[in-house]
Amino acid sequence: PGTGKTTLIQMIAGLVNGYCQVAGYPFAYENFGVDQISSYQGKSGQNCRQFINNVLNPRVIGFGTIDDIDQVAARRSDDRASAGQQEITGVLMDAFAGAATVVRGNCSFGMFSNYPENVDDALRQRAGARWLVDGPQSRDDYIDIFVLLAGKNHKIPLGEHDLYAAQEIQRAVTEAYEEHEKPQEDGLMKVYERYMKENGAPKSMADIGTYLHLIKDAEPRFTGRAIKNVTDAIKMRAMDIELPDDWFEKPEVFMHKGYDEKKAMIEELRGPFSMDMVMQEINRYADSEFRYSDKSDDSAVEKLLRDARLRERAAREMEEMKKKGLWNA
Repeated sequence: PGTGKTTLIQMIAGLVNGYCQVAGYPFAYENFGVDQISSYQGKSGQNCRQFINNVLNPRVIGFGTIDDIDQVAARRSDDRASAGQQEITGVLMDAFAGAATVVRGNCSFGMFSNYPENVDDALRQRAGARWLVDGPQSRDDYIDIFVLLAGKNHKIPLGEHDLYAAQEIQRAVTEAYEEHEKPQEDGLMKVYERYMKENGAPKSMADIGTYLHLIKDAEPRFTGRAIKNVTDAIKMRAMDIELPDDWFEKPEVFMHKGYDEKKAMIEELRGPFSMDMVMQEINRYADSEFRYSDKSDDSAVEKLLRDARLRERAAREMEEMKKKGLWNA
């Protein structure tokens, strides 16, 4: 909580809206929240389908978000969840990768949560691209965010610090990707070390397949859809290029050109993906799966420990009450 997920939603919506105004395209943003869960049977699913259709509208550039999705949708195995939450899970699964899924390319959906391990596994795996939003981390980050939020109504000196240097997009992105050259989660790190010990650094597609199979043995949820998400992330990574600002300042420079012309302009800037990129994206995606399962296990263990402590405390208090003659069972 408090790492900037909702701020990120607002910034993305604002940025895309700005581009749409320049291009002269209508922009539609909608968030699906807890207030759209209904007590009437079937109504929650209908509300969710309407939300999907509004964003999918081919006449607009659409951006749809489900903030705090763990509160809106539920695991199918959760018997404490309401019927409305279960309906929403079903509609989202069908909309994002189901028999009726339509991909028009005019919109994007985002699911945001502090507790992604509480989201149904099949729904979570439908999220093709994943990001860990962890907020300010370094000393530089904390100085920058404090200066930014404090405003200018003061005369306190900045001190020895290069303001906002750590927030440069290119630098931040490079550092974030480099972190995934090796896994972050303990479970995946063991798999990675075993693979490197037995096979050495990967050099071919067969080597990558071997690594993926080892991950599958350690984490059964690493299925075919996970592989598709990884390959989509690799392709998207190859497209992670700095598009010139002047393309978006005047619509005729890029946005109003034909599909083939746009494609050719982008292909000039795009390069092929490398083995380093492949390993980073596999580790990034697999890390998230291991993190979710570890978190889920940790919370279950904590609950059992808490229950055990409460039972011991109750037994002690009961003995004390018996000694004082206050226990009338």
